Amino acid sequence: MTKQEQAQEFFRKGYNCSQSVFATFCQDLGMDLETSLKLSSSFGGGMGGLRQVCGAVTAMFMIAGLKYGYVDSQDINLKNKHYKLIQNLAKQFSDKFGSIICKELLLSNANIKKDISMPEKRTLEYYKVRPCERFVVYATELTEKMLKDNV
Repeated sequence: MTKQEQAQEFFRKGYNCSQSVFATFCQDLGMDLETSLKLSSSFGGGMGGLRQVCGAVTAMFMIAGLKYGYVDSQDINLKNKHYKLIQNLAKQFSDKFGSIICKELLLSNANIKKDISMPEKRTLEYYKVRPCERFVVYATELTEKMLKDNV
């Protein structure tokens, strides 16, 4: 099973966008599944349903931080390198979908009007109108590429 298929499977089981991407890479991060699901659980729906940064994008950023983040607050070069990585990931995602903001992604791709949401039951109708699975798959692709390119 590919990473994209794994992420889709998590999403289809009802996990949010952030959990679906982040949990797909938990073994690569040396993290157990339960911890990865808990850690990423707050970021679905664009930060707990607030429709801010897309949860799939947030998961990419968390994975980048765990793999390539800095710990020396005085190392400006490493901090700049890391921020450029994050900005590049955001740009690639935004170039493909028009934004990294959940609300904008949903309004332009699914005509969903609610600003703040509560989790909904996953039904066939849900999957027909929600573009989120595409975001999960693409964020997974970008993450996989990032991990290969930045070894």
